[in-house]
Amino acid sequence: MQTKRLAIVVTHPIQYHAPLFKLLSTHESLNLKVFYTLGVSSAEVTDKGFGKAINWDIPLLDGYAYKFLKNVSKEPGTSHFKGIVNPTIIEDIRDYQPTDILVFGWNFDSHLKVLKYFKNKVTVYFRGDSTLLDESKGLKVLLRRLVLKWVYRNVDKAFFVGTNNKQYFLKHGFSERDLVFAPHAIDNERFGNDEDNIIAAKLIREDLGIPEIDIVFLFTGKFEYKKNPLLLIKAFKRMAKSNVHLLLVGNGKLEEELKQEAKGWPTIHFLPFQNQSKMPATYRAADVLVLPSAGPGETWGLCINEAMACGRPIIASNKVGCAVDLVQGKRNGFIFDSGNIEDLTSCLTLLASLPKEELRRMGNASKIIIKKWSYEQIKDAIVTTLK
Repeated sequence: MQTKRLAIVVTHPIQYHAPLFKLLSTHESLNLKVFYTLGVSSAEVTDKGFGKAINWDIPLLDGYAYKFLKNVSKEPGTSHFKGIVNPTIIEDIRDYQPTDILVFGWNFDSHLKVLKYFKNKVTVYFRGDSTLLDESKGLKVLLRRLVLKWVYRNVDKAFFVGTNNKQYFLKHGFSERDLVFAPHAIDNERFGNDEDNIIAAKLIREDLGIPEIDIVFLFTGKFEYKKNPLLLIKAFKRMAKSNVHLLLVGNGKLEEELKQEAKGWPTIHFLPFQNQSKMPATYRAADVLVLPSAGPGETWGLCINEAMACGRPIIASNKVGCAVDLVQGKRNGFIFDSGNIEDLTSCLTLLASLPKEELRRMGNASKIIIKKWSYEQIKDAIVTTLK
């Protein structure tokens, strides 16, 4: 079997990518090298949503070959096109002699340069998770559509992560035969390990003074407008149930406003950002995960994958990219109309009225559903397509 040499172009080490790169590197017919274009490790990248650099406590560079490229941008970052400028990127990738290239995201100077240069020289693949959920009408949208169609002419095939992402690619020039399903995933095995996390979860509840019999709704992530945690607090207060709690885990620019809104409510609790090793226990300290995002830009919502792997039901807004795929009717949760406080309050009230046994049944359904959204599936999709 011919060995493929796959070059992956991505900004910086990310906790959701590293396990996939490591898994791909174990395949006998694949030689892989990752090129990090931002030029720095994740510990050196300030996450604007959390308001600080995040030093993940799981290994992000183990088990695969990689290279940090020199970034000469005057304002290095991932929030603008000129934030990533690598003068040697073409030479660096050519020296590796790839048979195939996979680029994560196009909207950086160097990433677009790679797509344009290697088109028709090697097979060029693309991965992104954009959706049409926030799209409006008007000239600006039409112009953007033309630009994106021009960009994607430099791509041979795209790996789509779910239903909404597929619709986006189809709208921007790809045909069905150009698209390969490679789902968004997290480390299901690590998050699904009950044995190591149940005791830690009980300690979290005890520290917060939450009785075991009470129900806990959880929000975890950046305290920012896009994710709309303020709506969740307001909807929760409308229930006014003494045996139901809301736990918000994270940091961000809305933190003081959220705490002010929760003032005087002993059933609303806050915890600061929890690193990856602590998240499985954090999800288990709750009974239901809520992601009330308003967008724009909630392209997926990987906290839902994590919560489902931990066996938790889900409430998500219809602006969350993954909701249409992962929240299956009443089987494992509910989808509400984004920004609709009555709709969200109704979902919270309904799940708060269910016995714990029913919530566990819904959580088990989540576990079953999420098994099909795994790194193994992504690996198989990539390896099969490369062949």
